[in-house]
Amino acid sequence: MIPSVNDMGDDTHGLLKYLYSPGKAEEHIDPHLVAAWDSLAPDPGRNPDPKATLRALQILLDQPVMALPENERPAEHVWHLSVRAAPEDPILTDEQWAAIARRMVSATGIAPDGDDAACRWAAVRHADDHIHIIATVVRHDGRQARIRRDGARAQAEARQIEIDYGLRRVNTGDGTAAKRPSSAERHKANRQGKERTPREELRETVRRAAAGVASEKEFFDRLTAAGLLIHQRVAPSGDLLGYKVALSDDRNEDQEPIYYSGSTLAPDLSLPRIRERWAGNASEPAQDATTDRSSGSDRIRPSDARRQATTASWQAVLNIDQGEDGQISALIAAGGEVLDALAKTSAVNTRRELRDAAFVFERATRSHIRAERKHARNLRKAARDLVQGGPALGRVEDGATTAMLIDMVFFLVTAAAQWHAMKGHAQQAAAARQAAEHLRAAYQAAAPMYLGVMRDRGRRMSLPLQRKQTAYLRQAVPELAEQVLAEPGWYALASTLADVERAGHDPAALLAEAAERRELGTADSISDVLVWRLRRMADLPADASTLPEHTTTAPTATRPAAKRPTKRKERPANSR
Repeated sequence: MIPSVNDMGDDTHGLLKYLYSPGKAEEHIDPHLVAAWDSLAPDPGRNPDPKATLRALQILLDQPVMALPENERPAEHVWHLSVRAAPEDPILTDEQWAAIARRMVSATGIAPDGDDAACRWAAVRHADDHIHIIATVVRHDGRQARIRRDGARAQAEARQIEIDYGLRRVNTGDGTAAKRPSSAERHKANRQGKERTPREELRETVRRAAAGVASEKEFFDRLTAAGLLIHQRVAPSGDLLGYKVALSDDRNEDQEPIYYSGSTLAPDLSLPRIRERWAGNASEPAQDATTDRSSGSDRIRPSDARRQATTASWQAVLNIDQGEDGQISALIAAGGEVLDALAKTSAVNTRRELRDAAFVFERATRSHIRAERKHARNLRKAARDLVQGGPALGRVEDGATTAMLIDMVFFLVTAAAQWHAMKGHAQQAAAARQAAEHLRAAYQAAAPMYLGVMRDRGRRMSLPLQRKQTAYLRQAVPELAEQVLAEPGWYALASTLADVERAGHDPAALLAEAAERRELGTADSISDVLVWRLRRMADLPADASTLPEHTTTAPTATRPAAKRPTKRKERPANSR
């Protein structure tokens, strides 16, 4: 049950006319009154003369306002609340909606139970899934209703209504969410055949522009490159105070662009909040990004950017497990920047799911815990490298490293969901879990081609070599060995273990280190997860087709195993 308090207005007749109209897209069906302050209130939807009845209803609603001396009437006296059921909820009857309306006007202070001098109100239903409540805020005794915090009180009552009616339990908000598009904005987008409203489109574009950005100039250059119209607010001193953005094709009745300030798009997109992202960058060590010398360019290769982002994401997962709240909040916010950058530079086969993952995860990047951004520099640098590296160039290695990065970002997002849930951040935890599902779908679109190559190489290995890799598996993770051996992905892991040994590493030691870093028992495919971890840790190409076939000859020496971290207590994770 989702209540939404709309902005106050001054035109009772205009709002009633809208509520009883067919709607801009004929979306209003059978508009009628389900409840009102007076059981005898006229219903324009059930009267043969709807225009006259609507005017009569408006006059009755406005009577307490008009009874005041003109200089005492509030400039805005029309209160408007919409209450919408969740899509999976059953269709409620008029009588049920009437009871819900009475509870809402009581909870918000419009018409408290037993108050004979309360405000006049009416509840109109013009769709199966929601009602609109209109009220005038002047009471019968001439005083104005006490409706402070009406939104919060409506939300609290909605939670109780969900329990009483057995409806879907909506997560409680904490005031950090971005402003929802209005009904008018949604109807306009529907009429224009757009998937998202201008507000949502701008929020996504600005977030992508801010991903890993290192300066004000770079931020505004990215906005310009994205095709947005920009208006900067400058002080007389010449200092930049703020900004507004608009889509070139989103205009008002006078054909003027409709601008949105950064802070109205999302709390963390105001100019001061964006500046916080690069605060302290000057103290960072010089960047040493790997560059594409073969093409004569100093730009980092997409595959190298993805590998570096994978490493930064993995380190962030470990820090979320054991870090302080301010550090974790910063890592989650920076993880959102990595996801935004990945969505911006993704290939066609993963673009939609990654874009949707970034879109929903943005809700998980904000909470009341202040982010200590100095702890997230590596992730922000990774996001910047992804953007500077540009989109995957169609090379096989780019696609393989994309699959590797998606696999790691999945664990980062899952860790964020766990942390938010532990802190009681219900909406953020739900958003992170939803983003994880989109990442799961993106991974399934990206990975099979490259894992298939590894599986084929593993199947072609001689039996003695296969037995050798099985022995490494049993030595490293005896508790998981039988489950891994039964997975279709075992051959890809066996092939990767052989590649690890050829590269001079101790396969059993590296495999044990990869497995102990985070719980794997609930993974859809443990072998897939271990494949990408091993290839990252051993610095192996994500695309195994570039490597020679395996032979029965083992290397005579191996590099020393990496120093293993101190064993610590792990808590369960929702693994892919």
